[in-house]
Amino acid sequence: MKDKLSSAVLVVALLAMSGLCLSQAAQQNGALIVSGQPGQTPVLQINGKSYVDIEALARLTNGSLSFKGNQVTLTLPASGGGTPTPAPPASPAASPGFSKDFMRAGIELGSSIREWRTALSSAVQNGYPVTPDFVAAYRGQAATNLRLASVAATTDSDRNAFQLVSNLFDNMQKLSNKILAARKDMSYMTGDALRDDPLNQQILSCARSLASMAASGQFQDDGSCH
Repeated sequence: MKDKLSSAVLVVALLAMSGLCLSQAAQQNGALIVSGQPGQTPVLQINGKSYVDIEALARLTNGSLSFKGNQVTLTLPASGGGTPTPAPPASPAASPGFSKDFMRAGIELGSSIREWRTALSSAVQNGYPVTPDFVAAYRGQAATNLRLASVAATTDSDRNAFQLVSNLFDNMQKLSNKILAARKDMSYMTGDALRDDPLNQQILSCARSLASMAASGQFQDDGSCH
């Protein structure tokens, strides 16, 4: 088919370059259809020969015309069959990082958990009594901030990070309960009892990991928060 197209292009190009005008005797007699292409273009009969318009032929074959001096070039699609090469699929969009609202809520939550832990540590180190009322004030503020962070989570990174801060809150609650139970049973706790406590160390590691995520703006899972 490509050879036939080339012959037709050559004939029309010669007519265009010679300045030949179609006479009044020219008549439309049929249409040219290119296999694999939608549409058609008229065929003119002049002195017993068939001709097509070169611009119409270019449109029909999804080709392009270029002119240089008295030379006309028709460039056909690279596939040759006329079917346009499909565009490559778009690369998946990068996952967005933390939203601004979640960042603000997360910072408030982190601060309230840090204050909660600091208060407990100070009480243990100095031998102060740890009562349910003492813990409730810190826990209540952290729980409020946890709910606000949940509402602010809108991106995938937000939701993934929220699961980690929720785990941090739960671990902080476990540490509080552990200290309250020890005080209730009158169990002796040395001033540095929390220093080597595995749960306390896990809370510290998770808090550092979350702070690093907040600084980078991107979620990174961390086993210490599970």
